[in-house]
Amino acid sequence: MHFLSPEIEAYALAKTTDEPVLLEQLNRETHLKVLQPRMLSGHLQGRLLAMISQMIRPKRILEIGTYTGYSALCLAEGLARDGELHTIELNEELRPLIDRYFKKSPFSAQVHLHIGDALGVIPTIPAPFDLVWIDADKPNYHNYFEAVLPAVRPGGFIMADNVLWSGKVVESEIAPNDADTLALQQFNDAVQADDRVENVLLPIRDGIMVIRKR
Repeated sequence: MHFLSPEIEAYALAKTTDEPVLLEQLNRETHLKVLQPRMLSGHLQGRLLAMISQMIRPKRILEIGTYTGYSALCLAEGLARDGELHTIELNEELRPLIDRYFKKSPFSAQVHLHIGDALGVIPTIPAPFDLVWIDADKPNYHNYFEAVLPAVRPGGFIMADNVLWSGKVVESEIAPNDADTLALQQFNDAVQADDRVENVLLPIRDGIMVIRKR
């Protein structure tokens, strides 16, 4: 769900730097060939991720949930010259598409794909991290947060996507079997109450929680 009117969203896109050609191609191919293309970060959110990364100039980025690689390539735009991005994807079937676009990108030597369960892979990746992007299965958001926070440098950032979940997180009644919404409510509450971090929830696209480790 987008929380802006179509007219305002179209205006915002018109006043935002264009997608790089490679990302435009990946965007199109994802929509043509991959299930659930709405999972793609897309133009506006992608440019935001690139801008935040460029502000931080991270030396080491961790991404949990690669999907087809769009957000990884956006985040890689801000990497330090000797920086690395490690991205974790559970779905092995997406590897050929991800690999093809990573190899075409100017960051091919800096971006590393890991296939597997993120909670098992995270401890194998060298830390500390300057920036972490979480965009994977919602019931594990709090587990991912707890797994990565010790590996984030003081002053480093964690960002989590979809934290508004099409507005469902503010509904008065949540079905007991709606595991995704319940997990996101619990994640948002836990972050807000955690004195190890400071945070701001941005109502952009489907909601992005930006967390800074104290």
